Amino acid sequence: MLKFLNTILFFILFTTFAKAEIVKDIQIVGNKKVSDETIKIYGDIKINEDYNEKKLNDILNSLYKTNFFENVDLKLSNNILIINLKEFLTINQIIILGEKSKKRGDQIKKVISLKEKESFIKSNLSNDIELIKNYYSSVGFNSAKIQAKVKKFEDVIDLIIDIDIGQETRISSINFAGDKKVSDKRLRDIIASEEHKFWKVISRNTKFSERLVLLDERLLKNYYKSIGYYDVNINSKSANINKNNDIDITFTIDAGTRYIIKKISTNVDPVFDKKIFETLQKDYNKYIGNYYSPFSIKKLLDRIDLLIEAKNIQFVEHNVETIVENDGIEIKFNIFETDKILVERIDITGNNVTNEAVIRGKLLLDEGDPFSELALNKSISKLKSLGIFSDVTLKVADSKVQNQKKITINVEEKPTGEISAGAGIGTSGGSFAFVVTENNWLGTGNKVDFSIDVNSESLSGKFSYTDNDYNFTGNSISYYVSSVTNDKPNQGYENSIVSSGVNTAFEQFKDVYLNLGLSASYDDLRAQSGASDTLKKQAGEFTEIAASYGFTRDKRDRAFMPTSGYISSFNQRLPIFADKKAITNTVSLSNYKLLTEDVVTASKFFLSAINGIADEDVRLNERRFLNSKRLRGFEKGKVGPIDGTDHVGGNYAAAINFEANFPNFLPDSSRAEVGTFIDIANVWGVDYDNTIDETNTLRSSAGVSVGWNSPIGPMSFILSTNLKKADTDVTESFTFNLGTTF
Repeated sequence: MLKFLNTILFFILFTTFAKAEIVKDIQIVGNKKVSDETIKIYGDIKINEDYNEKKLNDILNSLYKTNFFENVDLKLSNNILIINLKEFLTINQIIILGEKSKKRGDQIKKVISLKEKESFIKSNLSNDIELIKNYYSSVGFNSAKIQAKVKKFEDVIDLIIDIDIGQETRISSINFAGDKKVSDKRLRDIIASEEHKFWKVISRNTKFSERLVLLDERLLKNYYKSIGYYDVNINSKSANINKNNDIDITFTIDAGTRYIIKKISTNVDPVFDKKIFETLQKDYNKYIGNYYSPFSIKKLLDRIDLLIEAKNIQFVEHNVETIVENDGIEIKFNIFETDKILVERIDITGNNVTNEAVIRGKLLLDEGDPFSELALNKSISKLKSLGIFSDVTLKVADSKVQNQKKITINVEEKPTGEISAGAGIGTSGGSFAFVVTENNWLGTGNKVDFSIDVNSESLSGKFSYTDNDYNFTGNSISYYVSSVTNDKPNQGYENSIVSSGVNTAFEQFKDVYLNLGLSASYDDLRAQSGASDTLKKQAGEFTEIAASYGFTRDKRDRAFMPTSGYISSFNQRLPIFADKKAITNTVSLSNYKLLTEDVVTASKFFLSAINGIADEDVRLNERRFLNSKRLRGFEKGKVGPIDGTDHVGGNYAAAINFEANFPNFLPDSSRAEVGTFIDIANVWGVDYDNTIDETNTLRSSAGVSVGWNSPIGPMSFILSTNLKKADTDVTESFTFNLGTTF
């Protein structure tokens, strides 16, 4: 038997080497546009080298991969390698008919694979037609018809794409059915899709697209899982055309059981020291007994990563194992050693606009680093979070070098310019805002923002530029210029402020964020004719250069609609040079707790103080007030010290708020949520005139709030009663506000 196997092996080796020849000459036929030298480079073809059948196949594959050649034929005879080629025709121009928008026409040319001055590969045309249909679907035209024609010349063609975009498909209604456990109003706040209204001329999310509905499904699943519904199912999502040729969307949801975390443990590979991970038990105890949430799991995984990094452990991975039993979940973190594999190369594709450095700056591993699926998946998450790609895909392949991997990351870019507008009206007046944003300025991944904001008392404009990865540190830095004009009749002044500045914010420690800023401003402050003499004396022109810093500790379970945890902050503003120097300190704390399955409570504290330096009086426009969210039941700006008939604010302002939200109190058909509140607050202190009553009196109110998704936009109503007030305060028992976007 062994003799027989040796005979076969000898025969294979003999026939392989018998077919090999040393190439003495190379003859290339059929190439008109691609030079002989270029072909030799792409095919890695060299004279006086030994070529067998395998090497010839490698040449064949390499030449086909260039997309220059429709057909390649190789023949090796008498030490001469003959290469017969048939080149693809070249696309002279791509002509788009039926599309009036130049912007959409340019976008079509960007998304398809066929390009002008490149090869016309007929097999790619059908796929490009589908890409065009998908593009139109993403912007709300789901019935677009695409036809492609080829006009042939001698060696080139014109590709003609004829488009009938059809009628725009708009979302008429969004409905939720099934055992959903959560109010429709809250679910509408979570998804990206919006119902179409005649005034929504800017919003893209009122146009139906399958991609948008899939995003909605992911957002819904993530939300349900974040509040404990681990096995939630979106059983169906239907989109029906109504009589107006618009779309009615229905999501059928089975929330399932709400699970509590019963146990968390760590399973450590014996190759590692288990004592390294013993400290995790303290972190686990904080979450045991709480509802399951992937946000909690992520925080624990981040804690594990910090331990691994601190101990410089390499070639290690971890995963999460969940064991469901009745209404409880056991979480097990498996930490294990991986094969000792390195990253040979990382290729980035698909970034036609975005600079490659922007993408590589978000990667947590580099060429030559130990290969880690964990680091790779985190890198993909970071790229997706940039908000400039519609999709990011990953391909990992074995390298020719043993124990090394080749990584290819393909990004699909999306339009990054945004225009948004919003308006509101209520008992405190009207407002309008207009914002233009570019999230990937010149492919740098940086953000440019211009905004205009108008309300009953002010007009402001701001231009800002944000470097999202300053000097490749992972930290952002923002520069801005702004102009604000205020008319404050209730406070007895009007002014114009021009300012500019720079600021940055980053995570200094785990869940602790530091912000730093430097600003310069010019303030033209004018007292109104009816103001008191003491107020008029404070009018003038003021310049200031100030520095600011602050800390924020964020321990909430999530930033959007938190149900547990807290967020606290401290901020201080210090004058460097100022005509009137003052120090500002602000402290805030918000704590959230899930009282029952349907009731979320919040308790909040706020304190702000401003004090002049060296007996300087604080400028009128710098004095402290409380907004209508801190103290309900009182008119805006009409609480605290009063000078003549003007409420001038105080040197100090403080508020304590207790809130409870009842999302399922009203039926879903009402599209409304109910909440209750108790507010306790004070505004006091007058430094510029000791004859004015400081009104150092606690104010308090209690009431009910209602949020309603009305047919014309979200509305809020507040009905309150004053428990305690000062004689000079102006109360307001009922307020409403209507806001919408365009």
